[in-house]
Amino acid sequence: MKVALVAESFLPRINGVTNSVLRSAEYLERQGHKAVVIAPGLAGPSQIGNVPIVRVPSVAVPGIPDVDVARVSVRKLVKCFLELKPDVIHLASPFVLGDRAGKAAQLLGIPVVAIYQTDVIGFANHYGFGSMEALVQKWTARVHQRADLNLAPSSAASKQLQDLGVLNVQHWGRGVDLEQFNPKRRSEKLHNFWSEKNKVVVGYVGRLAPEKQILDLKQVISDQIQLVVIGDGPQRSELKQELTGAIFTGSLSGADLGEAIASLDLLVAPGELETFCQVIQEAMASGVPVVAPNIGGPIDLIKHGQTGFLYQAKNLSEMQKYVNNLSDNQATRNMLGQNARNDVANRSWDNICAQLVNHYRSVLRTTEIKAA
Repeated sequence: MKVALVAESFLPRINGVTNSVLRSAEYLERQGHKAVVIAPGLAGPSQIGNVPIVRVPSVAVPGIPDVDVARVSVRKLVKCFLELKPDVIHLASPFVLGDRAGKAAQLLGIPVVAIYQTDVIGFANHYGFGSMEALVQKWTARVHQRADLNLAPSSAASKQLQDLGVLNVQHWGRGVDLEQFNPKRRSEKLHNFWSEKNKVVVGYVGRLAPEKQILDLKQVISDQIQLVVIGDGPQRSELKQELTGAIFTGSLSGADLGEAIASLDLLVAPGELETFCQVIQEAMASGVPVVAPNIGGPIDLIKHGQTGFLYQAKNLSEMQKYVNNLSDNQATRNMLGQNARNDVANRSWDNICAQLVNHYRSVLRTTEIKAA
C-alpha cells in the first residue's frame, strides 16, 4: 500500500500534527508499505529515513506565529498525485492544503482518510478572528464531509465534527513511546536541581503560545511549588516576565524530554482547545499525575481521582486546589502516577498505527465495492 500523508503543518515545526505524521510514516515503512509526505514550506528536510518529503510553497499568517498556509492549486496537486500514485490519501489536520488535496483526490477517485487534530474554530476565536467563525465552521465541515472516513482523537473532537454535520467519524487515538516516556527516566539529580528547598516540581510541557493558556499557571505559584516550563514559542518573553520564579528549559526532545517529564512531580495542562493533548499521555507514561480542564481531549485521557484530576474549565481556583492537594501528598502522587502508567501501557505507537492501517484498508475495500 502506498499512502500520501498531506500534513497541514510539518518539520521544522514541532507539534502534534508533525509528530503523528512522522510516527505514521515510520510505521508504514517498517511494515513494508510506502509513504510520502506532502507539506507546506520550502524549509526543512526533503527526506526522513526512506520517506520523501514533497514541499509546496506557503505563506505566514499575520498575527498567528508559527503557522504556514500552503499556496498550491488543486491542479498542481492532481499532477502530484498522478506522479506519486498513492492508494490512499491521509489528510493530517486538513484546512487549506488539506482542502485542496481532498478536492484533487476526489477528482482522481483516490480514497481519503482525514484526521481531525486541530480545533481550528476555537483557535481562530482565540486569535481574534471570531467574526469569521461561521466561515471557518463551513470550511471545516466541507473538508471533512468530502473525506471517505474521518478519524477523531477523542469523544469531544468526534462531537465537534458531528455537530458540523460530518457523519462518517470514527475514533483514532494517539500512541505514546513507552520507552522514551517511562518512570525509569526520572533523574533525582535533575529534580533536585530544580527543587530548591525541597519544593514540589510542577511542570508545563508544550508550545509557549496564548492558546495554551500558560498564564493560568500564575495561580499555582507558591513558596512550596517550583514551576518548570518545558518548551518554546512566541510567548516565551511574556511568560518569563509574568511567571515569577519559573524555570524555563527551552525546547527539549528525545531522551532529554523523557528525562525532564519523568523528573516532574506533577504536570498541569491548562489549554482548553486541545482535541487530544499528547503531553498528557507522555506524562502518564512517565508515571506523572496530570491536572487539566474537563474539556476536549483530557476528558478521555484522565480518570478523575485515579490518574489525575479534571477541573471545571476556567475555574482556576479548582485547578489550584487539585495542584495543592497533590503537592501536599506524595503518596497520592505516587499512586496516581502508577495508575497513569498502567492506563497507557497498551497505547504504543505500533498498536495505534496498526489501527490506522486497518482504517486505510477499510476505505480501500469500500472504494473497490463502489467501483465494482
